[in-house]
Amino acid sequence: MYAISLGDDRAQLRPLEPWHAGEFLAHLERGREFIGRYIPFGSTETDLASARAKLQRYADMRAADTGSLHGLWLDGTLVGGVLFLNFDAAGGTCEVGCWLEPAATGRGLVTRAMRVLLDWAVEERGIHRVEWVAASGNQASINVARRLGMTRDGVRRAAHLHHGVRHDLEVWSVLAPEWRAARARATGHAR
Repeated sequence: MYAISLGDDRAQLRPLEPWHAGEFLAHLERGREFIGRYIPFGSTETDLASARAKLQRYADMRAADTGSLHGLWLDGTLVGGVLFLNFDAAGGTCEVGCWLEPAATGRGLVTRAMRVLLDWAVEERGIHRVEWVAASGNQASINVARRLGMTRDGVRRAAHLHHGVRHDLEVWSVLAPEWRAARARATGHAR
């Protein structure tokens, strides 16, 4: 399908599809505890059938144009991913998110991959508002939102119950004109 290079470290962004179920499950097993600190993503995928079902759910969302999963591979190994949630092309809005196993952190993989997704959403699909939601304690996720030039819109206090703890959720966003201006500054020319 596609494999987009994310830099000189052999990191790639690729579709994450049902036929990757075995690789997806192995990745979740390596990172389940770390991934699950703030989000339930991958917590119920404990065998091949449930891993395939999760990937099929997102494949169906892609077909319906309401969301999608994209894997992050490093040296040929699936180490995480980025995703679209609540993708509404007609309304011009979407939410984005991510997850990584511990060995892949600190390399800027999510930020680099998210730039590809945001460029596509804004320029190809006409998305006007991209939203990022993260637990207030998830500093790594909040740092990605900052690096992407997002603005913190507010905090939804005690909005997310996870592992018996109520977490505040921070809502961050970037609007299409802000994204284009930031990209123009980064590349030194207007789009």
